[in-house]
Amino acid sequence: MDFADYWQYTDVVTKTLFFVLIVLSMLSWITGILRILNSQKIAKTVSQDLTQQIYQQQSQLTTLSLDNQKLVTEQQLLQQLNRYRFASEQGLNILGTTAAIAPFIGLFGTVWGIFHALDSIAKSGQAGLGQVAGPVGEALIMTGLGLAVAIPAVIMYNVIVRINRKAMHQANDTAHTLLANVLMNSSSPVTQTSLATQPHLQTSSQPKQQTNAADLMLKNA
Repeated sequence: MDFADYWQYTDVVTKTLFFVLIVLSMLSWITGILRILNSQKIAKTVSQDLTQQIYQQQSQLTTLSLDNQKLVTEQQLLQQLNRYRFASEQGLNILGTTAAIAPFIGLFGTVWGIFHALDSIAKSGQAGLGQVAGPVGEALIMTGLGLAVAIPAVIMYNVIVRINRKAMHQANDTAHTLLANVLMNSSSPVTQTSLATQPHLQTSSQPKQQTNAADLMLKNA
């Protein structure tokens, strides 16, 4: 029995459910393939991109204190991590929704098809096995179609989640390394020496000011 034989038993509701499943299948396949490629790209470039973004912004923090540099760097890292997480999770709602509702749509189509077949048999008055097996058997195809739509969506969803976890692990590891490097560079001996000499310069200037004030007093006297 070919598809045309099945199609003759369907009504408007079954046809609508059939096209809904076809649309969900197309969306899930397109979204899944694009998301897998994008997630793999993020996983490969996240460390290099995060390092480049942070070091470009570090030149603007040289005038801040060590605590402020640490605070600003942490906020920048959190901002970049949230951007990566948001970019990697786009499209997952389509796959998750398809995987969740496609089996139920197929099941509803099967139940509706069986009901429609039994109603047609009751109206015709012919209740033989040949009249029942055809419509009921073809109605079960909706369940198979729902599973055929849901199973690839579940597989692609799990693959993408796995790749995203790997990418975020690399991003977090790189973020901790960058923060440690920023703190080490900020507290380098050159910086400490320059900070230590500032009070000395300030104290050495005070006696000079007092001497100038004493000279003025002697001149006025």
